[in-house]
Amino acid sequence: MIPGPRNSITDVAGLRVGNAEDHRLKSGTTVLVADKPFIASVDVMGGAPGARETELLAPDKMVQEVDALVLSGGSAFGLDAASGVMDGLRAIGRGFRVETATIPIVPGAIIFDLLNGGDKDWTDNPYVALGRQALAAARAEFAQGTVGAGTGALTANLKGGLGSASLVLPSGHIVGALVVANPTGSVTMGDSAHFWASPFEVDGEFGGRGPLVAPLSFAQSARTKRDGTSAIANTTIAIVATDAVLSKAQAKRMAVAAQDGIARSASPSHTPVDGDLVFSVATGDKPIVDPILDVIHLGHAAAVCLARAMARAIYLATPAPGDIVPTWQQKWGSR
Repeated sequence: MIPGPRNSITDVAGLRVGNAEDHRLKSGTTVLVADKPFIASVDVMGGAPGARETELLAPDKMVQEVDALVLSGGSAFGLDAASGVMDGLRAIGRGFRVETATIPIVPGAIIFDLLNGGDKDWTDNPYVALGRQALAAARAEFAQGTVGAGTGALTANLKGGLGSASLVLPSGHIVGALVVANPTGSVTMGDSAHFWASPFEVDGEFGGRGPLVAPLSFAQSARTKRDGTSAIANTTIAIVATDAVLSKAQAKRMAVAAQDGIARSASPSHTPVDGDLVFSVATGDKPIVDPILDVIHLGHAAAVCLARAMARAIYLATPAPGDIVPTWQQKWGSR
């Protein structure tokens, strides 16, 4: 497997990612935007999702392209981050045009990070401003780990975060993933440094520890935050993207396939308390040749990239005052 030059979702040409965070809140927002509107779809497998404008991403809905996607902390409060992104896009004339009206189309999704030790005693919802700041910060190069929507993310035993990864397919298409890793389950195998996603690791990108050789018990593989951090803080939200020419229906299938990446990198996943959701993006720069085989390969690559991005999010997380769990680096980095 060959990653793109940045090993991030922005290896898909034209995509940019912006982060904004408040470490006092232990929360933040991440925005994906492009040089032009793009095809997008979505798949939801968690039992407790929080999202905005996702219904219009169904293949039968009128609007074909969106202007940005938002991943945010803050639970339902974080949905307002998309309003800040809309304000920023409208100011530069981006959006769906209806006669003289311009309406930026900005779907979004959120994680629950309200009980992670941050100061959430705000008077005015901070996420509108965080959304606009994240849009203004959007670049091809962006930070990962304890940034943006991953700032306050947790797993069952370690600090979570924001991660990204990419692959270049034999067809020449590029696939990338961006994820906020905040699952109720664990991203490492039992109480070890070994990531569930280790079979897909490229060039030691999350420590090179490989898979755990010793067998795990059911209890070890089923551990959740109720067994570890005791914090209520759930959900993995992600975006997978490609430069392929896809219809909304084909993009939907890529989002469905990409959900396997969450299952390969967090155990358990897709639980009743997680709102696991994956957006898919197609920028439409490179045609596909085989509408069946190419879409299968794109979906598989999206799942692989998402699994790797999940592990990278935890591997790159950094400590901050008031943390209630250690980072991977604190626990395992020196061993």
